[in-house]
Amino acid sequence: MNAIRYPFITEKAMMLMDENKLQFVVDTRANKTQVENDVVKMYGFTVKSVCTMTTMKGLKKALVTFNEPDAAHEIATRIGLV
Repeated sequence: MNAIRYPFITEKAMMLMDENKLQFVVDTRANKTQVENDVVKMYGFTVKSVCTMTTMKGLKKALVTFNEPDAAHEIATRIGLV
């Protein structure tokens, strides 16, 4: 099962990139470890922490913080967000 569905793109999410964080919409059944493993597998950067939350619309979002400096900007550039 691939835990990550797609990146979550809002103005606030873009401001979080300066703090080396990215937001993703993930599968509602996925846990933090699965999200971390998928991010490492897909993008090749180590993860410092994962925070998950469920929105009022029933979506599950994951806020991923990276260890390497500028990892969030690098990933955003790779997937075409920036």
